[in-house]
Amino acid sequence: MEKRNIADMTLEELEGFIAHLGKEKYRAKQIMKWLYQQGAASFEEMTTLSKAFREEIAGLAYVGQPVIEEVQTSQDGTKKILFKLEDGLFIESVLIPGKNHWTACLSTQAGCAMGCCFCLTAKQGFKRNLKPSEITGQMIMMQFRIPEGPSLKTSSSWGWGSPCRIMKTSLLPSAS
Repeated sequence: MEKRNIADMTLEELEGFIAHLGKEKYRAKQIMKWLYQQGAASFEEMTTLSKAFREEIAGLAYVGQPVIEEVQTSQDGTKKILFKLEDGLFIESVLIPGKNHWTACLSTQAGCAMGCCFCLTAKQGFKRNLKPSEITGQMIMMQFRIPEGPSLKTSSSWGWGSPCRIMKTSLLPSAS
């Protein structure tokens, strides 16, 4: 049986997954809190779950997130973050400084199908839409793995490509 990325599950899917293991549904909310409020990168970090349960679930699922490969800072303080996805594709997010906070622009696609002649990403061509874990993972990685993270207050979705072309996937992370 192939392991599932727990970060791609909705709360309802995770509750069903947990119930199938014979555990209480509230465990799903505990896991979601660890993922999205604590930035847990593994089940081992989820210490409110018993060690036996963490080992059991780790045998069936994993916590998959994009990996920060590089951070570039421009003269105005804007930061461009290059992420590597599990399949080897790369995406970018941008952190824009505000007066007392940062705003994140999150990618929703790898590559671009829009074909704008001025855009380097368009020249790469469209690769695929991002999974929910890859969209939310950008935000989680920025919040918990870079110094500006605690001041990250707002986010928006942006191309590479148009988030409106994949509205269902773009909106799914905001429901988590």
